[in-house]
Amino acid sequence: MSFFNSIGRSMQRAPRPPRRSTTPTSATFPPTDTLPPSTPTGTATPKPLYLCSPFVEAALVKGNFKTIVMLPKYADVMEWVAVNVFDFYQNLNHFYGVLAECCTQQSCPSMAAGPNLNYTWINQDRKSVQLPAPTYIDYVMTWVQNLLDDETVFPTKSGRDFSGNFPATVKHVYRQLLRVFAHLYHAHYQQILHLRSEGHFNSLFAHFLAFGKEYELLDVKDIKGQPGALAGIGALWEKWKEMGILEA
Repeated sequence: MSFFNSIGRSMQRAPRPPRRSTTPTSATFPPTDTLPPSTPTGTATPKPLYLCSPFVEAALVKGNFKTIVMLPKYADVMEWVAVNVFDFYQNLNHFYGVLAECCTQQSCPSMAAGPNLNYTWINQDRKSVQLPAPTYIDYVMTWVQNLLDDETVFPTKSGRDFSGNFPATVKHVYRQLLRVFAHLYHAHYQQILHLRSEGHFNSLFAHFLAFGKEYELLDVKDIKGQPGALAGIGALWEKWKEMGILEA
């Protein structure tokens, strides 16, 4: 099914969360052709815990996620995508809120997502800059919250339709939420294990990946990274495909 060939509206969304505090550059998120590039740094590290047994198998949902992400009968695809993006944002935001005290400018001076991969931000001068992970994540979450609160982007009132650029906007959102997932796996999976939440987090991320693949919201290159700057979650994506959790 191609999400980009469907436009419409049919379902009601759940209530929205409280607004996050604004940030100095929350309105300067880069357009499609200038999304933050990746910068390789650092050296190789041992196999991450999230790829090791039994953690890689930990999940609340057993089996393939294909049936969970399928469009329900009579549901409009645009509304289905909007509802799920809202839920992914909500759940990821809750996880980050719990881990925020471990993600500081001192512990995470860059938005690292792999041994040789740091994500960079495009500032107001259209320059690629390194940001501490908590600053980068706050910018992302604030930007997404502002979109969710914008009736022209995520309409909730009767008579309002989704705009023609909604699919492109959602792809931007998905790419940035993917980067938050990638950083939490790379830098904070040990804290997730201490909270005994690996099953919850793995299931959330597997659901996120399966949904993104089904509705063409994810590019494989974003999941895997670039040669010489591989994203750690790329290996997890491949492992879950081998295990049958995700579609090959």
